[in-house]
Amino acid sequence: MPDSMFQRTLSYLFNSVRFCRLYIQRCQHDQIGMIGGYLAYISILSLVPLVAVAFSVLNAFPMFAGLRGEIEAFVYANIVPSRGLEIQTYINGFVENIGQMTTVGVLFLVLVALMLIHNIDKTLNKIWRVQKRPRLIISLSIYWMILTLGPILLGSSIALTSYLASLSHFADNYTPGLSSFLLSFTPYGMSLLAFFMLYQLVPNIKVRYGYALWGALLASVLFEMLKNGFALYIQHFPSYQAIYGALALVPILFVWIYLSWLVVLIGAELTALLQEQHCRALQLRQHKNQRSQATAAQSVATNAQEVSADVSH
Repeated sequence: MPDSMFQRTLSYLFNSVRFCRLYIQRCQHDQIGMIGGYLAYISILSLVPLVAVAFSVLNAFPMFAGLRGEIEAFVYANIVPSRGLEIQTYINGFVENIGQMTTVGVLFLVLVALMLIHNIDKTLNKIWRVQKRPRLIISLSIYWMILTLGPILLGSSIALTSYLASLSHFADNYTPGLSSFLLSFTPYGMSLLAFFMLYQLVPNIKVRYGYALWGALLASVLFEMLKNGFALYIQHFPSYQAIYGALALVPILFVWIYLSWLVVLIGAELTALLQEQHCRALQLRQHKNQRSQATAAQSVATNAQEVSADVSH
């Protein structure tokens, strides 16, 4: 009994080390560092158009008018931790200037925002080794649906969070500390849901829910740790401010978006590797079944030949 338990533990450790090595090799092969930089560059170009389109969609729904401040605070707090107010000031100024643009200019901004979604879609499908892609008109329809439904889902989730927070404050009269406990886990829950939907819906392949959840769990934990660590660095080690002065916000924004994309890609690589290992195990099991069936059929044929030979004698 102890020997079998030791062997199982040793086998588990060996498989874990082997999986970690495969995971690191996969990340290196896909060059997630370089892809993260590429997505960060596209995100910088698409940030203002994306925010402008998102808030334009929200303005079309009066139910979200009272939540505009909370939604802006949530979005800008996740764009750059501890520097969200500065980003909010600049981007709101850019968004107000969009109202003075012509129709052609507005269409160009929408195309730039769609370009970001297209590059996210292309990158994740490349990680999942997806070769077959839908037609362009279908892809554009999906991108537009994401661009319009995404802000609505974000506003709905923030409204639901505010409602739950109000309920938890009411419940504090009976269970003190409940609201602070729930609110401390709210960022993790929202990050987990966002990453899960990203890994589940974007790849043009059926992704198992369990594997998407594991990747989303890793990405959400890393993202929240990164937010806290990045905010501490900005507050206590303001080297960028000393070097770049008034332009310090530009490299800070780029570095944060780059690190955020690295977290997204790290979670995607884990989900894709788990899916790949599962498919490989299924193929191996199917191959073994086919081989055993072929062996059984050959054995039956051999026995039949022997019986026929005995009957002839």
